[in-house]
Amino acid sequence: MILYVLIGVLVLAVGGCASVVWAARGGPRWVRALATVTLLGGEVVRSGRRRGVHRGGGGDDGSDTP
Repeated sequence: MILYVLIGVLVLAVGGCASVVWAARGGPRWVRALATVTLLGGEVVRSGRRRGVHRGGGGDDGSDTP
């Protein structure tokens, strides 16, 4: 079961990356919308990861500041 979930996440990630590349080359409107959603999702994950590190979440973001 977990294998299917991981495959689904992988397909979504690859599809999102492909949509960003296609949108950058001037794809149709629905591809640009999908690329926007993909980029916003990445920003949400990135900001959540930064907050987790700031709270002492234990992540290593490569910075030397506590």
